[in-house]
Amino acid sequence: MAVKVLVVDDSGFFRRRVSEILSSDPAIQVVGTATNGKEAIELAQSLKPDVITMDYEMPMMDGITAVRHIMQRCPTPVLMFSSLTHEGARVTLDALDAGAVDYLPKNFEDISRNPEKVKQMLCEKVHTISRSNRRFSAYSAPAPVAPAPAPAPAATSSLASSHAPAPRPAPVRTPVSSHAPAAASHAPSSPAPKRKNYKLVAIGTSTGGPVALQRVLTQLPASFPAPIVLIQHMPAAFTKAFAERLDKLCRISVKEAEDGDVLRPGLALLAPGGKQMMVDGRGTVKILPGDERLNYKPCVDITFGSAAKSYGDKVLAVVLTGMGADGREGARLLKQGGSHVWAQDEASCVIYGMPMAIVKANLADAVYGLDDIGRHLVEACV
Repeated sequence: MAVKVLVVDDSGFFRRRVSEILSSDPAIQVVGTATNGKEAIELAQSLKPDVITMDYEMPMMDGITAVRHIMQRCPTPVLMFSSLTHEGARVTLDALDAGAVDYLPKNFEDISRNPEKVKQMLCEKVHTISRSNRRFSAYSAPAPVAPAPAPAPAATSSLASSHAPAPRPAPVRTPVSSHAPAAASHAPSSPAPKRKNYKLVAIGTSTGGPVALQRVLTQLPASFPAPIVLIQHMPAAFTKAFAERLDKLCRISVKEAEDGDVLRPGLALLAPGGKQMMVDGRGTVKILPGDERLNYKPCVDITFGSAAKSYGDKVLAVVLTGMGADGREGARLLKQGGSHVWAQDEASCVIYGMPMAIVKANLADAVYGLDDIGRHLVEACV
């Protein structure tokens, strides 16, 4: 059965080109087009598409506002088109917060120069997100982030205390609400973790990751005792804006990683887009050029593999929502060294691909719902 798509854009040229590209795939049917957000809401309700492609800047109602209304009235996977600029990154992250599943660069030159590449990328995205949990879930604004509990005094080591960063001011909360799939029934999850002196927490994710990381990291206290590295599949133009956004929302510090950065408790370093991030046993970050032979830049397997080599059994790795299997081989190396690996559960994933690869390979020490992962990280790290 063909995937039904609604195309929303105020540019007649872009609507036609996107419709032509999608219609060239026999397994995709363009069921309608809209020129603004208000039309998009009406057509989403009447046509009931499987996927909506959405522009941001439109008359009468912008794309982000339209996404919020659609998620409230008729939850549908939305693919945003974005410009590869710092402002484009900010807008795209707002759209993901509002409930969009994924995004693609809006580049007219690429459509003209590389039509086959654009067709493959766009059609693959549409097929993938049509199967996302967003298609079946009702949405509501999440509860406000509660202050994360401080570690128990008896379990806090003097080393962790001496390196803990000074308390940060209360994080600024944006009015944008983060929507995530609401599980119809609470699936059984793994028992609470045992406490351990981890030297590093490494979190890898892809589609759905920006919102998932936000939900996990905002639960951590400023005194979180372990350094954190984050690997999110994301273009080079987006990672700096994403790190800045997380830094404003979280009690821990978050920054885009740079070559030579030093790992420290209470700091999360985000792998820069288009490059690879490795860590060494001295606690130093190495940023390498993106290898064209690798599908992902940054690649979760690369960072996990370097952590396994440098920290042995002292790594806690977490694999969150995302398509594909990036992270599985790195997790295998971590497990061989005695480290622990957690996977996000299917019910709370936007795309159950990367975590499923971990679970199916029997590499998961624990499987947790998204809203439990931050709390369990606090419980596990001493």
